[in-house]
Amino acid sequence: MQGRRILGLSYKDAGVDIEAGNKLVNTIKPLAAATNRPGAMDALGGFGASFDPRAAGYDDPILVAATDGVGTKLKLAFDMKRYSSIGIDLVAMCVNDLVVQGAEPLFFLDYFATGGLEPAVAAEVIKGISHGCEIAGCALIGGETAEMPGLYAKGEFDLAGFSVGAMERGAGLPNPEQPVGAGDIIIGLASNGVHSNGYSLVRKIVEVSGLSLRDTAPFDSTCNLGTSLLTPTRIYVSSCMEAVKSGDVHALAHITGGGLLENIPRVLPEGLGVELDGTAWTAPPVFAWLQDQGEVNDTEMSRTFNCGIGMVAIVSADRAGAVIANLTSLGETASLIGQVIAEPNSVVQIDNLQAAFGRD
Repeated sequence: MQGRRILGLSYKDAGVDIEAGNKLVNTIKPLAAATNRPGAMDALGGFGASFDPRAAGYDDPILVAATDGVGTKLKLAFDMKRYSSIGIDLVAMCVNDLVVQGAEPLFFLDYFATGGLEPAVAAEVIKGISHGCEIAGCALIGGETAEMPGLYAKGEFDLAGFSVGAMERGAGLPNPEQPVGAGDIIIGLASNGVHSNGYSLVRKIVEVSGLSLRDTAPFDSTCNLGTSLLTPTRIYVSSCMEAVKSGDVHALAHITGGGLLENIPRVLPEGLGVELDGTAWTAPPVFAWLQDQGEVNDTEMSRTFNCGIGMVAIVSADRAGAVIANLTSLGETASLIGQVIAEPNSVVQIDNLQAAFGRD
């Protein structure tokens, strides 16, 4: 009779280290605690977390939810072994989508999935998430770290974020009491780079350029190319919420995937379009470099990238000056970049985009 084989295998032998996961939770608890705000009710470690909107100051709240990821910008982080800013990107992609609906971000949860947990890397990512939450004024109330050996390549991981915000009933955007109309003004809030969209094209352009990510950035002599391309997405929550509270904002649009051409029409009523003038803003120099190296035409640029405008506010012509002054005082670079026009196909027309890229 053949003897029975005793394997004596453990979960750790299969690639999952529970102890490392527990240590990570203890490491990130103070990071989450630093994001505490009115309404947050629980510490990390439970099966879930609670939040009290009334304690956050809402009388009759409507909850608004958003979820997103960082996309292939993660590949640059892997190649550069730089993880400190990618968590800010994750938060930004979610909370900026909340504020354009008129909602104040209240709390955030993250999902970190990897083939094998490297606690120091995970802690650096979550430190960035915590920092992003502090900027956005929302509480990091939980998350999930999943080890799945064989599903992800060594040294790689994926990130997803989930955020919930609140607004008083009837106070959402686009503003139901002041709908967007022909003659309204488009205010552009400057981006600080590519943000977190279009990185599959960015990576392809880097490849054809022949440059290494560790070469000096051709458009920024102060850092290498990889570091510049990893500049974290700007978080517009604080300034935009103040502008919304003024009652002057008819609509906001977060310029993400789809660029200027596809995101602005999402907040326009039927029969309206937009004219933008590229002479009215100056894009970060990375965009001219991307266009030149990739031989990307203007249409493709403006429907793939933010082209220097990360957020758009639509206001009445008589309030545009006041809104720009307010946003400027709150740290934004805000410019009058166009207007709403009667247009049956909701088209966004951009004149002089090359001027925004610093060319005649």
